[in-house]
Amino acid sequence: MIAAGITGQIFGEHGIGKTSTFLSYVPRRHDLDVVLVPAANLTPDDLLVNAPVRDAVTGELALHQLIMRQLNPGRGFVLLIDDSLQAGDTIQSQLMQIACNWTLGEHDLRRLGCAGVFLTDNESAAETSARRTDLAVLDRMATLTIGANDTSWRASLTARFPRWDLDAVFRLWAAQPPPVRRLLAPRTLQHMLDLADAGLPMRWGLPLLNGARLEVGDDIVVQLAAALGVPDVLTVPDPVRRLLRTAIARRWAVLLQGPPGCGKTEVAKQVVREETGRDAVYFSLPVTNVEDLGVPVPSSDGTLDTLLTRALLGPQPKVIIWDEYNRPKDRAAFARLMEITQEWSLAGRPIEALRAQFALQNPPYHVGRKLQVTPNNLAQASRFTASVEVGRDDIPAGQWLIDTYGRPAEAALDWWKFDIDDEGRDWVSRRTLERLIKLHLHDQPLQSGLIYLGDGEYAPIPLAGLEARLAGERRLGLPELAADPDGWAARLAAGRTDGDEGTDATDLVHQVFANAEVSQLRAHADVVVRLLRHLPPKLRATYLVGQAPDRQRFWIDAVKAMAAARAAGVGAPPGGGSGPAPGAVDVLATG
Repeated sequence: MIAAGITGQIFGEHGIGKTSTFLSYVPRRHDLDVVLVPAANLTPDDLLVNAPVRDAVTGELALHQLIMRQLNPGRGFVLLIDDSLQAGDTIQSQLMQIACNWTLGEHDLRRLGCAGVFLTDNESAAETSARRTDLAVLDRMATLTIGANDTSWRASLTARFPRWDLDAVFRLWAAQPPPVRRLLAPRTLQHMLDLADAGLPMRWGLPLLNGARLEVGDDIVVQLAAALGVPDVLTVPDPVRRLLRTAIARRWAVLLQGPPGCGKTEVAKQVVREETGRDAVYFSLPVTNVEDLGVPVPSSDGTLDTLLTRALLGPQPKVIIWDEYNRPKDRAAFARLMEITQEWSLAGRPIEALRAQFALQNPPYHVGRKLQVTPNNLAQASRFTASVEVGRDDIPAGQWLIDTYGRPAEAALDWWKFDIDDEGRDWVSRRTLERLIKLHLHDQPLQSGLIYLGDGEYAPIPLAGLEARLAGERRLGLPELAADPDGWAARLAAGRTDGDEGTDATDLVHQVFANAEVSQLRAHADVVVRLLRHLPPKLRATYLVGQAPDRQRFWIDAVKAMAAARAAGVGAPPGGGSGPAPGAVDVLATG
């Protein structure tokens, strides 16, 4: 097509390597640049605009048509209009002129060095906003429909992951039925391999389409892990922070989906500050226009340049947070992000020193209620290396509440952990819990801090237990265990004589230990070590496996202190327990 000067129309499913084939093959084979223009991001003034320019002959101001800077690179190029069916009607009309005779307005692209024009997209109606049906346009093109076997993605993945022999992976992929291969596109497969290489769950590489994980079957993921010779990781300690840190280190775009108020935005901002020493570049999609990111402006050389928002300029490391990702102000802003999340550029202009991108969104439903979010398509969803569903316990915020608000926060957390059930905890997010604490500190009624549902109705959460705890009523917690260590040691010891499972007292102490924050455990480290030896080994193991690093460190030291106390032969208190060895818990209390 390049040799014949024919416009090419290339259709193929998402994620099979259409764009990357152009970007790698054309410069190597033809010594031409590839000018990539993502059509989904274009506004009517991006390609061509009239501007007043002083005429060299008459000296008068006259309207000149200024063309996008990328279309005048100063050397031979192939124009690739990507996601061409994603553009709106006005852009489709502009693309018609380019496709038909390689001109745009008064500009002849051939004179500017254009040696080929190609329009690519996925023809599926579920992933496009237009259909190219005008025979006047279609009669000027040669059209190819390609599949995954028509690109060299296998060679690309082999080069990307040299430590693995991927032949078994490729055979497993080829053995799947066509619908599964479509969902498990090469781009998605690459994301899963990236996650496996980082020691993270491969399932996170499967996109979230309209809030739900793509279903390809757990057995396929298990077989992929076996083919790679790696463990099939299901979860990791402190999953959100670990993923965000890995994304910054490896330059990933990731999607976090979680209920309102669970702490997605705050933990993302915190990790960015810790890892880069700078605040994140933050955009909230409900108030972000296309023009807030970049606009075309006339430049001195007579072309249209893209003027980026100042937050995206400069050599300093940047991490972008796209907050409320699935609540865009308009569909144009939503579509524009497709280029940034995939190509890390805006209107063809690379964003300098961009280290990672975090998209944060709510699920379509929470506590049985529909949230006003915008559906996505597979082309948008598969842009992210990892897509993670965040649960209420995946972003630990209890320690921060205690550090910020002290004893009232401890009382509120104990109420949240012990006094209400799972459904109640879904209604009371960390943000709601903080609001309740603030109202208490200002002597205001707590009822107004619950989510208001309308018509005088609040979230169905009884507050009597919270009010009692905040008023100082003593209910079971670490302070209560510490007030009677001999009695609790006796109860636990008696329970062990009845069998390895223990008794109700065993369950209560285990629940207190499992739910306590690290600072609370350290404050009562001597009691923790004293009672720990009376818990069944299988319960003690749960404190060590799959925990966040600081929590795991505490319990490792607690087990060591327990062993030291036993070896020291410290006198047994009533009930047959033993106290900690002198100095054995110092490291626990100080961290």
